Amino acid sequence: MGVPAFFRWLSRKYPSVIIECVEDRQYNTDEGETVPQDSSKPNPNGIEFDNLYLDMNGIIHPCTHPEDKPPPKNEDEMMVAIFECIDRLFAIVRPRKVLYMAIDGVAPRAKMNQQRSRRFRASKEAEEKNAKVKSLRQELLAKGFKLPPEKPKESHFDSNCITPGTPFMERLSRCLHYYIHDRLNNDPGWRKIKVILSDANVPGEGEHKIMDYIRRQRAQPDHDPNTHHVLCGADADLIMLGLATHEANFTIVREEFKPNKPKPCDLCGQLGHEMSECVGIPEGMEEASEKVFEEVKFIFVRLNVLREYLERELAMPNLPFDYDFDRAIDDWVFMCFFVGNDFLPHLPSLEIRENAIDRLVRLYKDCCYKTGGWLTDSGTANMSRVQMIMQNLGKVEDEIFRERQRRERDFKARNKMKRRQEKIEKEAANMFRDVSGQGSLGVMRAGEVSVASGARGMIMQQRLTNMDAAGQGRGVKRSIDNVDSDSDEETPDEVRLYEEGAKDRYYESKFEVSPDNHAFRKKVANEYARGLCWVLKYYYQGCVSWDWYFPFHYAPFASDFTNCANANVTFDFGEPFNPLEQLMGVFPAASRAHVPEPWGKLMYDPDSIIIDFYPEDFKIDLNGKKFAWQGVALLPFVDEKRLKNALKSVYDKLTPEEKLRNKRGDSFLYVSVQHNSYKQLTDLYRMGMSFDTEVPIAGDDFQGMQGTVLMASNVVKPNGSVPSPVIGLEELTNNHVVTVRYRDPKYSDDFVFPARKLEGAKEPPRVLKPNDFPGGNRNYRPVIGFNQNMPRASLDMSGHRTLGHHMNQRGGGGGGGQYSNVPPPMGGRGGNGKRSLLGAPPQSSGQSLLGAPPNQYSNYQGNHNRNHYGGGQGGYGGYNSNRNYGGGGYSSNQRQNYNSGGNNNQGYYTSGGNSYNSRGGHSSGGNRGGGGGGGYGGNYHRGRGRGGGGYYRGNGNNY
Repeated sequence: MGVPAFFRWLSRKYPSVIIECVEDRQYNTDEGETVPQDSSKPNPNGIEFDNLYLDMNGIIHPCTHPEDKPPPKNEDEMMVAIFECIDRLFAIVRPRKVLYMAIDGVAPRAKMNQQRSRRFRASKEAEEKNAKVKSLRQELLAKGFKLPPEKPKESHFDSNCITPGTPFMERLSRCLHYYIHDRLNNDPGWRKIKVILSDANVPGEGEHKIMDYIRRQRAQPDHDPNTHHVLCGADADLIMLGLATHEANFTIVREEFKPNKPKPCDLCGQLGHEMSECVGIPEGMEEASEKVFEEVKFIFVRLNVLREYLERELAMPNLPFDYDFDRAIDDWVFMCFFVGNDFLPHLPSLEIRENAIDRLVRLYKDCCYKTGGWLTDSGTANMSRVQMIMQNLGKVEDEIFRERQRRERDFKARNKMKRRQEKIEKEAANMFRDVSGQGSLGVMRAGEVSVASGARGMIMQQRLTNMDAAGQGRGVKRSIDNVDSDSDEETPDEVRLYEEGAKDRYYESKFEVSPDNHAFRKKVANEYARGLCWVLKYYYQGCVSWDWYFPFHYAPFASDFTNCANANVTFDFGEPFNPLEQLMGVFPAASRAHVPEPWGKLMYDPDSIIIDFYPEDFKIDLNGKKFAWQGVALLPFVDEKRLKNALKSVYDKLTPEEKLRNKRGDSFLYVSVQHNSYKQLTDLYRMGMSFDTEVPIAGDDFQGMQGTVLMASNVVKPNGSVPSPVIGLEELTNNHVVTVRYRDPKYSDDFVFPARKLEGAKEPPRVLKPNDFPGGNRNYRPVIGFNQNMPRASLDMSGHRTLGHHMNQRGGGGGGGQYSNVPPPMGGRGGNGKRSLLGAPPQSSGQSLLGAPPNQYSNYQGNHNRNHYGGGQGGYGGYNSNRNYGGGGYSSNQRQNYNSGGNNNQGYYTSGGNSYNSRGGHSSGGNRGGGGGGGYGGNYHRGRGRGGGGYYRGNGNNY
C-alpha cells in the first residue's frame, strides 16, 4: 500500500520494533573447501519460525530493475537473481512448516486505477528519461568526454511487463516451478516443509492472497494459535495487515530502509553525481573492473513489540465502556487508512510527514469518551462515530493549512540560502582551478588536497573582499541585476488552502464544479466514506467487491463528512477481470508489446472505440507536492462495459498460448518425499484424482493445514525430470516431489472472520522497559533480539575494575582512562570530578604544550572565556599511577603525567616515553590542548591537536 513515509515515521517513533537479521553464510575452510549454508540447522536469530510468506512482487521488481546497481543483462540473469534472493530470505527465516510464494494476480478494480496511474506514469518518465540521456550523451561526446558504449535498444527492460497476463509473468511461473523442485529435491532445509505457489493467474494482490490464507487457516478449530508467521515485503500495508490478523507471533522481514541511497549515473554508471552533472568516465578508468556495490541488509519488524508500544499509546483510563486492546488496534489500523492507501486519495489536511497519525490518535482518544464505543468491529465500521472524529478534524483544518504554509515558506528560505552558498563555493573552486591549472573538485583524485584547500582559501578571500568592498568592512547590497535567479520554478497554486475561501477554490479547481454546489461535496464525502468501509473490509474479511472504485481523483475535506453515517456501505461482489483484460485496463499504448497484437491495435488505432482510454500525453497535477511522482495523474477512468464490449471482437484472435495466459488458475502445493503428506498425495494420484473434483486435506500429516486439492497438469512423475527454463542451469532428474492444485478452506458468504486473539495464544516475552515495574525496574532485563535467553557476555570483578578505570564515569575520584574523552561527556574521574569540554581532566601537574602555566586551565574549572586552545593540558595530568594493575596491562609504579607535554617529535607524538608492557603509551585522544590522541595499544583513536599539532597513534597490540 502506498503510504509515503509511513515506515520512516514508524521506525523513528517506535525504534525497538526493528532489529537486524542475523545471517549465516557459506565460508571457506583453511584447506580451501567451501562449506555451504545449511538452513536445516537452528535459526541463528535464536527463534524458530513456522511459516514464511513472500510477497513476490517486492522481490521481482528490485531483482529485475534495481535502482542502486546495474540491472541484469537479460531475463535469465533476472531469474537467477530472484532465485538467489529467495534463497537468502529462506536462510534468514528458515521456516519449518510452510513457504508461501504469492505473485500479484488480477487486482480489484479499486486497485487497478492506481496500477493504471503507475504504469502510465512509468512509461512517460521512461520516454522523457531516454530522450534526456540521448541528448546529454550527444552533448558530452561532442565535447570529447568518454562514455561507456550505448546499450542496444532491445536491452531496455519495460518494468510494466511485471503485470498478470504478460509472457514475462508466464515464464516466471515456469521458472519458479523449476526452482521449487530443485530446492525440495536437493536442499535439506526445504525437504520437510510445504511450498505453496500462487502465481499471477490466481486473482488477488499477493499480500491479500497471503492474508486470505492466514484468516482461513486460523478460523479452523485445530489451528495452532502460537504459529510463528513471517511475512516478507517492503510495502507499508504489510504492517497493518499483520496487526489485523491479531496473531500473537507475527514478524515482517524487509530490506533495511536507507533514505537517499546513491544511484549510478545513467550515462557513465558512476556513483556520486546526477546525470545532469556527468563529465564522463575519468581518464584511466575506461577499463576499470566492475564496481562492488554494497549488499542490501535485511531487518525484522517485530509486530509484537509494536503492539507493546501501541498498548501504551492507546491507553484510555476510565472509558464509559469496557476497554479491549484488540479493538483499539483495529481502530488504529483504520485511522492509518486516512493518511494514504492504494485505493483512496488521502485527505488534504493529513500528511504523515506532519505527524498526521499522532493528530488522529489524539482526536480519537478524545472522541472515545463521547462515542460510546469503538470505531470498528472485525472489519465493519461504525460511520456515525467516524463522522464525529472527522468533524473534530475539520475544526482544525484551517490551522493545519496555515502551519503547513509557514513551514513551506521557511523551508524554501533555507534552501535558497543553501543553494546560494553552494554556488559561491563552486564558483570559487572553478576560479581556483582556472588559476592554478589543477583539476576541479568533482574529479579530484585521492590525495589531491591542495585543490580543496586552495579553493577554501579562495572562498575566504572572496568573502573578505566582499566585506571590504564598501571601505568600512561592510558588505554591499547587490542590485537585482547582480542576483542570479536561484529560486525554484513554482507551479501556480490556484487553491491556496491557507487563505480564506479555500474550499470553494478547491472544488472549483479540482472537481470543476461551482462553489455553491454543496450537493456535489456531499456526494464526494459519502463515496469516500463508502471507500473507507470497502478498504476496512478488504483488510479484515477479504475483497467484498471486485467492481467498486472511488470515482474521483481527489479527496474531500474532513469538514465535508456531515452525513457519512447514512452513506450506502453495501457492495455487489462482482467478479475479477481476466488477466489480458486487466492489461488492457492498466497499460499505456507504449507497453502494447506485452498484449496480443490484435488487442494492442485497439490502443493506437484512431478508429478504435476505446482510443480515449490511452492518451499519449496527460497532465500531472502536483497538488501542492514538490515532485512529479507525488502528483496526481489525471487519466480518464476506464469504463468496464465499454472495454469488454470492444474486446469481444478480438477474443477469437487469441493464440492457444494467449488463451492459457488469460485464464484464472489455482495455487500449487509442493511436498517432497521426506514430508509426511507425500504418500497421501501420491496415493490420490494413483486412485485417479481428477482435474475437477476437490479432495479435502487435513490432519497431522499436513501439520494442521486444511483446504482442498485437485490434480495438477504440471505434476512431475516420480523419478522424472524437469527441464531447465533458464540458460546455464541444469535439468533436474530423479524427481521426488509431488505437485497438486490447492484451494483455501471455504466458508459461507455471511461468515465473519473474528478479529480477535485466539484462545490459547501465548504472549511473546515483553521487550519494552515497563513504566512501573515492581521494585523500581530492578528486575527488568533487556531482550536482545527474539530470544530472552540469548547467551550474554559477562565480566568478573577484575574486569569491572579494569573497565571502571579506563572508561569515563560520573562522579569524582582519581584517574581518567583513555576513553575519558569519548562523547558525550558524562563527568570525569580526575581531580574533583568536573568534566572538561575539551576531553582532558581538570588538573595537570605539568607544563602545557603551548607554555601556559600548570594552574591556568584551558576552558576548565568554569573558566570558559580564555585559552580555549592555547593552554590545553596534555594527557592525564595529575594522575598518580602508583598502583599495580597487572591484569589490565599495567606494571608501573611511576608518578609521571602521561604525555603531558613530553617528547615532541615534530608534531607527531609517540608514546611519550612511557611504554607499558610494550603496548604503547597512553594519551587522551582528541585533547585540543594536548595534541594527539592515541589508543591503548592498537585501539586506534585519532585526535587532532589544535594547540600541539600532529596526532597520536598507539602502536602496540590490539587491546
